Amino acid sequence: MEFLEAPPLPFYFTPEHEQFRATLREFISREITPFVAEWDEAETFPRELYARAAELGVQGLGYPEAYGGTPADVFFQLIVAEEFARCGGGGLQASLNSHSIALPPILHAGSEALKQRVIPPVLAGEKIAALAVTEPSGGSDVAALKTTAVRDGDHYVVNGEKTFITSGMRADFITTAVRTDPAIKGAGGISVLLIDGDTPGLTRTALKKMGWWSSDTAHLRFDDCRVPVANLVGIENKGFKTFMNNFNTERLFMSALACGFAEVCLKEAVDWTRQRVSFGMPLSERQVVRHKLMDMTMRIDASRTLVYDLAYRIEHKLADPARLVARVCLAKVQATQAMQFCADQAVQLLGGMGFMRGTQSERIYREVKVMMIGGGSEEVMKDLAARQLGL
Repeated sequence: MEFLEAPPLPFYFTPEHEQFRATLREFISREITPFVAEWDEAETFPRELYARAAELGVQGLGYPEAYGGTPADVFFQLIVAEEFARCGGGGLQASLNSHSIALPPILHAGSEALKQRVIPPVLAGEKIAALAVTEPSGGSDVAALKTTAVRDGDHYVVNGEKTFITSGMRADFITTAVRTDPAIKGAGGISVLLIDGDTPGLTRTALKKMGWWSSDTAHLRFDDCRVPVANLVGIENKGFKTFMNNFNTERLFMSALACGFAEVCLKEAVDWTRQRVSFGMPLSERQVVRHKLMDMTMRIDASRTLVYDLAYRIEHKLADPARLVARVCLAKVQATQAMQFCADQAVQLLGGMGFMRGTQSERIYREVKVMMIGGGSEEVMKDLAARQLGL
């Protein structure tokens, strides 16, 4: 049994969950992990992986069968996060799973025609979907967005910019936050539009990043893009809540992912300190090293326990919505802080090797910050949690 590995928790995971985990683990170890470093250096990965993941059922988890999906509870999503983390690279999963934040607004608020046109080909791995909310001037502040969509007959004319958009270069469908009523400030006047990737006036620029090298990340510019009114998702000027509901799921997924990356760092550090002999004895036999490893273990266990508890409460609707939002925010903060601590300690324990490209800990060390900022920065998460709790 691997370090930290424990028997499945039947309270959370059924035999069906564990069977899916085993299948996904085998797929990732065979078709992804051996190529992570190569794809990172190439700053891309084969588009065919979308279809391969779809064949396995990963892309369609949690979506209705009517659209080509497979109904599944939140614990299946946590398994996807945990198993993809085992490959030690965040960029691939970020792009491969970008539909998980792009499709929910369409599923929950889109017209039936829009659902039928967009969701099935994305779940089949034939098309790629991205979410475009963040802007150069607003960051995590969704209510401050400036991209406008002005009604002109049967179309909206969209102007503005989005940045840090995962799958932004490849996306065939872009679920976009726009301001349809500039007279309304803040959260009001925001709508959701589905913008097709081949829309005239849309330009894309690839972005260079500290981490997630294999992930396709873009800056998008909309210049008088004409988008059919039929592509409106939900009610005009009422889109803010749609995105807020979306963030809850994204943050829980990122929390599970962060725990998984932290565990990868711990495992690499354990393996290294057992093998590395210094001054006549393995590093793992030195008290200061053992204490570091246990500090890493404690943080992972505490964070993962919180994530599982919140997943159970979400699945069984066992919490007040406002408090649940607050706790999910804080879980993301705690899990990404655990990831940061474990990445730092692993690189330190690996010494010179930890500074070398090719180790998992080095890559995860570079990717810590995107996990702490993406889906809502640490500062925004704490402030939102405080407001949800009535402070």
